[in-house]
This record gives sequence, structure tokens and C-alpha cells, in this order.
Amino acid sequence: MAHIPTYDLNDGTSIPAIGFGTYPLRGDDGTEAIRTAIESGYRLVDTAVNYENEVEVGEAIRRSGVPRDELVVASKIPGRHHAYDAAIASVRESLDRLGLERTDLHLIHWPNPSQGAYVEAWRALVQLQKDGLVRSIGVSNFTEEHLERIIDDTGVTPAVNQVELHPRFPQAHMREVHDRLGIRTEAWSPMGKRRAPLEEEAVRTAAEAHDVSPGQVVLRWHVQLGSLPIPKSADPARQAQNLDVFGFELTDDEVAAISGLAEPDGRLFGGDPDTHEEM
Repeated sequence: MAHIPTYDLNDGTSIPAIGFGTYPLRGDDGTEAIRTAIESGYRLVDTAVNYENEVEVGEAIRRSGVPRDELVVASKIPGRHHAYDAAIASVRESLDRLGLERTDLHLIHWPNPSQGAYVEAWRALVQLQKDGLVRSIGVSNFTEEHLERIIDDTGVTPAVNQVELHPRFPQAHMREVHDRLGIRTEAWSPMGKRRAPLEEEAVRTAAEAHDVSPGQVVLRWHVQLGSLPIPKSADPARQAQNLDVFGFELTDDEVAAISGLAEPDGRLFGGDPDTHEEM
């Protein structure tokens, strides 16, 4: 089983340097895929209310036989639950579905700025952390402005901001913001989904040089940027391969060449946090 390094978070806890994304794994097949991921070595499992699979994640954890305290279980508050009381209730309902007494990381899924209630949701997470229902608290898809607003309001800095980040959209500015604020960058769609650059020369030549797959090269690029990727695969062999990215190191030139695949707006679907709303 691959040894996975960890990152220290700004709240004194730690988190694995790679995680397992569970969207859109559902039903019996989804439970089985999540179970095999845990058994292959993943210790960070990422779900959300809007993935509609928290029940499956909880069941997979129980079936895996891995001790609960070895796992970092993350979920997210949806846009429709941003009001303070609704956010508190949302986390409690997530815990019920997961069958857990606490989550290890809870995020606000999208800021939905036209609603203007994400500060309330953040206040709720601050309180839930004090109450012990959530270990670490963070956000997802927040811009620098959104981050500054919640930090100014509460004095509490998110431990994590999970953002779209892949070679076509490397998020250099947000990574700098996170470094300045002491926030860990986490990457959703770390390969870039249908636009994954697996055939690009920068990726292929690095894969050949290190005798690894193009996918492993992309995930290793994340690791060397300090980005925490959360790849998803239902295939056990691919799950294990995606986890095995700590036994080789890309050169600075290889990292730069992959970062050079960036496009002016390389987002997958136009998910600009200032305008995209997800309830």
C-alpha cells in the first residue's frame, strides 16, 4: 500500500496529500467503488449533500473495516442551506446520513454571492467546530474576496479551499492567495475530466521519462504545486494507480511545461464563483 504524506492544516490538524472524490458514485456499485478505494489506501473521502451519496460513503466506511479515526471524511453544505440555522441543520443531517458522530472536514460548496448568505454559513461552521461536530472547516470555490469577507467577519480562516484546478486551469493567483492566508489548496476535477491533457506532449514525455501513466504525471504535478488532488475512479486498478504518485518526482521543467498548458479561461463548464450558483 502506498505511503501517503500529510499536510498540516492551519487549525493544528492534518490531512492526507491526496483524496478520493466520490461524485457521482451512488447505489450498490458506488458503495463498492468507495469501499475499494478505502481498502486500497485512500484516507480522505470527499462527498457533499448535493452528490446524494453520503449514505453510500458511510456504508463503504463501515464495510471497509478501516478504523474510523484513520479516515478524514469531508462533506459540503449546499447553497439552499446557507442561512445560519439551515447550515447547522444541514451538517447534522449529513452526519445522520453518513452514520457518523462528526465529520473531519466540512466545506461550504459554493459561495452563491447573489444570495449573500455564505457568511452565515461560515458562522455556522465556526460554531459547529466549537461544538465538536466538525473537526476542520473550510470552503469550496471561494475567491479572494469571498475569503477575505468571511475571515474579516469571524476572525477564522478556512483550513481548506477546494477549487477547480487542473493543467488547463492552474489557478496561480488563488494558490498565491491561499499561501498568503495559510489555506490548503484542494483540487476538484484534478485531471480536467473530458479535457484531461493526457495526450499532450508535456504530459506524455514526462510519463515516459518516469515510467508512469499520464494520469500519474498530472496528479504528481498537483502534489508538487502543493495542491491536494481528489481524483475519482470506480476502477480498483486505476484507484491504486492514482494513489501511487509519491515514488517519483517531476523536474522543474516538467512542472513548468504542464503548467504551460493553461488557457485564459480553462474552466470545464464556466463555473466562475462570482456568477455560478448551485443550490
